[in-house]
Amino acid sequence: MANSLYDFGMIGLGVMGRNLLLNVADHGFSVIGFDKDSEKTQATENAATPGTTVKGVNELSQMVQSLKRPRKLMMLVPAGKPVDDVIESLIPLLEPGDVVMDGGNTHYTDTLRRVNTLKEKGIHFIGVGISGGEKGARTGPSIMPGGDVEAYEILKPILESIAAKVGDSPCVAYLGKGGAGHFVKMVHNGIEYGIMQLLSEAYVLLKHGAKLNNDQLHEVFAKWNNEQPSFLMEITKDIFLMPDEKTGGRLLDYIDDQAGAKGTGKWTSQDALDLPIPVTVIDAAVAGRNISSLKAERASAATLYPSVEPAAVANTAAFIEEVGNALQFATLMSYAQGLAMLQTASKELGMDIAMPEVVRVWRGGCIIRSTLLEVFFKAYTANPTLPNILQDADIAAIVNDKTAGTRNTVAYAATAGIAAPGFMAALSYFDAYRSERMSTNLVQAQRDYFGAHTYKRTDMPGTFHTEWNTY
Repeated sequence: MANSLYDFGMIGLGVMGRNLLLNVADHGFSVIGFDKDSEKTQATENAATPGTTVKGVNELSQMVQSLKRPRKLMMLVPAGKPVDDVIESLIPLLEPGDVVMDGGNTHYTDTLRRVNTLKEKGIHFIGVGISGGEKGARTGPSIMPGGDVEAYEILKPILESIAAKVGDSPCVAYLGKGGAGHFVKMVHNGIEYGIMQLLSEAYVLLKHGAKLNNDQLHEVFAKWNNEQPSFLMEITKDIFLMPDEKTGGRLLDYIDDQAGAKGTGKWTSQDALDLPIPVTVIDAAVAGRNISSLKAERASAATLYPSVEPAAVANTAAFIEEVGNALQFATLMSYAQGLAMLQTASKELGMDIAMPEVVRVWRGGCIIRSTLLEVFFKAYTANPTLPNILQDADIAAIVNDKTAGTRNTVAYAATAGIAAPGFMAALSYFDAYRSERMSTNLVQAQRDYFGAHTYKRTDMPGTFHTEWNTY
């Protein structure tokens, strides 16, 4: 019968949905996909690996009726109202026990709302973060499910089969309660924002400070990638060599500098403020994209505040090494801030996020995969409740080794007038985090002075208020 034919269904056959569905089919499952666009359903069937069972349909009811029970299906549609619209269309077609996954970049609060709505009808709903881009979706992404444990167990054979592998370990795991899956993916994307910003700052510092051309930049980034491999470093080194068919030059030199964004970095910053937890590198990256969009204002300001091209540094090799140290230092801070946010959310939002599993599934398939994650995995395996990876002795050794180069790089950027907000934010965060006593005692005095907000003392217990204007 038709309703016993297919193991898995996909709603939305854009590039990500199509590739993920084909990945499932490649691992021995029969699959069916729905999209209103008949060209997309046909393209999905045409792209199927010979010998696999892949069907595309243009009627949602046909797809649902063709799935084995309990039905297992995923939505990969734009976040927000489109997801709610699909759910509204699905509800009359589903039965108790069926499992619906949202694989898009959804805010975790929307996931919680949808979980409760469908739970009343006996339908499992689970938020699943997916990272790896279109290629990862086809060959093995990092998968971040959270919420309904029973639903995860039903989905586990499929998800483990299609996930990226590090050794024999699939890069998927149940990560926590409620909206944990989408929360983890949101923070993953925030960290991604931070690292991308830092790579761009290293690029501009080497271009203007060391006067490196694109070939030389490729060589430097390739060397750094050999020393500490990561996906973002790997693609960055390749970008420098991409030719521009229109001019014969290098494509990077002709790409506009107004950066786009889909909102997950902004969500990370916003939710971090609510927790509250500092994510200054991520904040700087979000602000950097926002400033980049002010193209006309920047062009006008450049005439009011002219700058001089920095002179080449005296020792190019030493400068490159220091920028590399700063990049590793600040990248580690971006991870540290995001992971601390997850640890805090785990407790404050009752998600019980499994930190060792988070860094384990990030080791392969995802955009922020890096050999640094092996160090983090070791740290969280030893202490799953670690509040911040900067508290780990092995990580402290890495940070201490890179700090001097970071200070020199930030000092150069400041004196040369080169914007490096990510590097500066990382260093300031580190200096504040390692300060046993900060300057915020003055802030407390100010708050009490104008608002009678009270303060605590260092030499005795209790809460105090002073009439500051009486002396």
